[in-house]
Amino acid sequence: MHEELLHLIREKGLLLEREIFELLNSFDNLQAAKDFLEGIERYSGQKMITRSLLHNNSSYIQQVVSKLPGKDKAMVEHTFVNLGVHLEIRKEQVVVPYSSNLKANKYQIFTADTKTDKKLAVSDFVGNLRARYSQMQRILMQRPDLTNLMSIGKISSNRQQVSVIGMVREKRITKNKNIVLLIEDLTGEIQALVRADKEELATIAGEIQLDDVIAIKGSGNRDLIFAQEVYFPDAFIHEKIKFEEDMCIAFLSDLHCGSDRHLGKSLQNFLDWIQSDDPLAAKVQYIFFVGDNVDGVGIFPGQESVLKLKSMKEQYALLASYLRQIPKRITMFMCPGQHDAVRVAEPQPIIAKHYAPELYEIENLVLVTNPTLIKLLEAEKEFKVLMYHGASIHTFISEIQELRLMKAHKTPAKAVRHMLKRRHLAPTHSSVVYIPSPEKDPLVITEVPDVLCTGEVHRLDIENYNGVLIVTGSCWQAQTPFEEKVGNIPDPAKVPVLNLKTRELRVLDFGDVSEVQREN
Repeated sequence: MHEELLHLIREKGLLLEREIFELLNSFDNLQAAKDFLEGIERYSGQKMITRSLLHNNSSYIQQVVSKLPGKDKAMVEHTFVNLGVHLEIRKEQVVVPYSSNLKANKYQIFTADTKTDKKLAVSDFVGNLRARYSQMQRILMQRPDLTNLMSIGKISSNRQQVSVIGMVREKRITKNKNIVLLIEDLTGEIQALVRADKEELATIAGEIQLDDVIAIKGSGNRDLIFAQEVYFPDAFIHEKIKFEEDMCIAFLSDLHCGSDRHLGKSLQNFLDWIQSDDPLAAKVQYIFFVGDNVDGVGIFPGQESVLKLKSMKEQYALLASYLRQIPKRITMFMCPGQHDAVRVAEPQPIIAKHYAPELYEIENLVLVTNPTLIKLLEAEKEFKVLMYHGASIHTFISEIQELRLMKAHKTPAKAVRHMLKRRHLAPTHSSVVYIPSPEKDPLVITEVPDVLCTGEVHRLDIENYNGVLIVTGSCWQAQTPFEEKVGNIPDPAKVPVLNLKTRELRVLDFGDVSEVQREN
């Protein structure tokens, strides 16, 4: 166990005091030791695990220790007392929200791996693309219509019917308006030609972006394939999950606490409603906060001129004052966005305790990464909600002609459809700043969610794509000078509420007329 524990510590770039290492090494259950170590790292946001760190996070330690098997539990309690960390172990089962893949009574959280424990090199980005290709290949290989599927390197010089799966490396349009794609897999590369006179196929090919992983069915040889069909990985929900319990979930995003245009009165209207005796409010059991929870500091040049609260801690203190008003029966999930106190590069880690200590004191608040998949559970049923703030939405709109022409910033759910079609939240290499992972691309949509909720664009928009409900969040900030400059008109103070028994979706408007001005 000693060597395996050391390997985990090195892998995560952690530093442990000797007493802490000896404590973990004495666990009978290696997995319990790993879960404890990973959990305290996530909960505290620290890489150096010390006695004082455990003491300052004793409430979390209590939750972990209460779940240990009898022998480990007694030993750990005794050791913590010797370390000066006094625990009052709770008798009831407590949900530990920060552990990946943890199955609780009512929900399960799958956070993204956000570690950055080494200096990045070109090989890491290459490895990330290779990992993504392998993930997408497994999805595409499930399509029964890909006949005679083979690796690019195995295509012969003889003309034949063939199907291939590849990542788009280059895309160009000839003078005859044909589209030529250069695609590659792990064995080689090949060109594919999409003829302009095949209008439906040409339209599909026109949407293809660099780094998309697609399947092509056609005829040709090792030099060129004439495409007859083009397939995206795509997302489908064939059976909509409905719970037996009459319960609801709500979606909020882009609170921008601390901005001088923050709509505090409107948000208070929502908080008053959620605490009221309204029958719909009483059914809400989960609330999803999808990023940009505060306005941030230094996010863009001259931001201080449009801030009411000029420090992160003040902004998060205001946010916490709102969240404390939400009834304890409701579990809240909160991921960060570009304005929060985390790095911009995706996947983004949970909001750091250093800047937002009050958030860690709210028992019914679960801080998660961006993105995060959350499964709400009822018996054998799983209702999946994928949270992603949505930084890549702007790239989709600027790069896909159809979205650009329809000015899709007004209807952002149409851009989110393309994430589901590609089974990736930000497929083009330059669409967002990201941390590459050679083991697994965390932005791949591995499991098709029942709901994909985003924020970012400050406009509520709702669509259904192949059975998946898309919700792009409203905002709680009046139009900013930048939005006015680029012509973006926000649609603030609206909350969609989804009933998991009936699948009925209602949109509630909490706008205070004294602070909200809309242009219809």
